Amino acid sequence: MLAVENDHPLITARPLADQFRLAALHRYHILDTPACEDFSFLTELAAKVCAVPYAFISLVDAERVWIKSCTGLQLGELPRGESYCSLAVLGQAATEIPDLSEDPRTAGMALTVDEPHMRMYSSVALMSSDGHAIGTLCVMNTRPGGLDAEQRSMLTRLARQVMALIELRAKEKMLESTVHELELLATTDELTGLHNRRSLLHRLKFEVARSRRFRSPLSALMIDIDYFKNINDEHGHVVGDQVLANVGRLLRENVRVIDMPSRYGGEELCVLLPNTPVEGACKLAENLRLKIEAQLHHAGKRQFQISASIGVGTFNHMEIDDAESLLKHADAALYRAKRNGRNRVACGAE
Repeated sequence: MLAVENDHPLITARPLADQFRLAALHRYHILDTPACEDFSFLTELAAKVCAVPYAFISLVDAERVWIKSCTGLQLGELPRGESYCSLAVLGQAATEIPDLSEDPRTAGMALTVDEPHMRMYSSVALMSSDGHAIGTLCVMNTRPGGLDAEQRSMLTRLARQVMALIELRAKEKMLESTVHELELLATTDELTGLHNRRSLLHRLKFEVARSRRFRSPLSALMIDIDYFKNINDEHGHVVGDQVLANVGRLLRENVRVIDMPSRYGGEELCVLLPNTPVEGACKLAENLRLKIEAQLHHAGKRQFQISASIGVGTFNHMEIDDAESLLKHADAALYRAKRNGRNRVACGAE
């Protein structure tokens, strides 16, 4: 299953529809994955039932043969044209070579010529659900010979188990991906990429409980884009949506990992700031206000800028001691910033 001379016929042998076989292989997302005890068990079992010292689960990629699991000899990744297992994707459901040194396709390979001087090779193709051979379960020996009928039957059945395990792992990954996607849909505002209101309120309950327990500071920013209705009226809702998306990206890029920027509703945004006293929250709010004011937006060939008003609310363990009062405090400060001329930050109570 290793190196050969440059004129070896396996180097150029490729099925005409090899791209479909490769597509089937890559659909399983198994290449270059970590070692797995389940696959190791199946190779060990294959070697035992076939009474040989070596067994491999090999996957044949475009230019390499990648070894998912091996018993008896540690191999990793081999050039495709230098592997016995490349024979398995040329159409044979099962391949057996009683003496590798006598077969012109394999006689010059390094594992045949050099240590450990392989002689017998037997494999069963791993068939994808749409009928493509993506690799093999193979066994080898340093003595010529072959498998008996019972051993060949067992190797075939074990190959089915290998393929079933590959299918299972792929389905588990797909399920994980789907669950993650659903979680994002449930917690993320599609337009801005920020957390949605539901996600914010859920996190806020947790942060309030933690702030009460550890007497740690907790602040929130309420951000409103100034004269947003005028943007929609003058440039259209598509441009208005793009403005919101741009501001959302700006927030994501300018807050800490522990902070939680979210879309509270309409053009109103909120940033939850754990472990942040009022001074730090006001400093961040002013920094965000300046960045929003400097941000450029486009309506066709026209460029324009916007501004935002920001209110800062802070948990004080007295009259502001729950989620609702914190948001009301920040919202009242926002209203004060707008009433005093917009494009400004208002911190705390009047």
